[in-house]
Amino acid sequence: MSLQLSDQLIKTLLRKSETIAIVGLSPKPERPSNAVAAYLIDHGYNVIPVNPGQHEILGRTCYPDLTSIPVEVDIVDIFRKALDVSPSVHQALKIGARAIWMQLGIVNEAAARLAEDSGLVVIMDRCLKIDHSRLLSR
Repeated sequence: MSLQLSDQLIKTLLRKSETIAIVGLSPKPERPSNAVAAYLIDHGYNVIPVNPGQHEILGRTCYPDLTSIPVEVDIVDIFRKALDVSPSVHQALKIGARAIWMQLGIVNEAAARLAEDSGLVVIMDRCLKIDHSRLLSR
């Protein structure tokens, strides 16, 4: 399965997106998910933490799962083990998200295929912060 998207498609996705739910967002500043979330907030995105063990992260209400989020989500950014990605993809489909983004080191071909076959943009094994910085920051 080839999920190599062009830089232009990724740039368009990032420009058209406003709300990014981060599944597995850690409250610890030293964790990559926290650094990515802080970066995205600094760049104007509405970041929604998804972590059932937390009530608030980075001053934002944290939700136990994607289906609990009361607003539309454009991108679901996943910081979970590859084996734990499928439930997030199923929830992303249920809430009508436009894209699934699996962070660096996260590869789940079956979940990616399900999302792609359902019409979602799928980005896998890439860092949203790195791509945003490379493509959109000046």
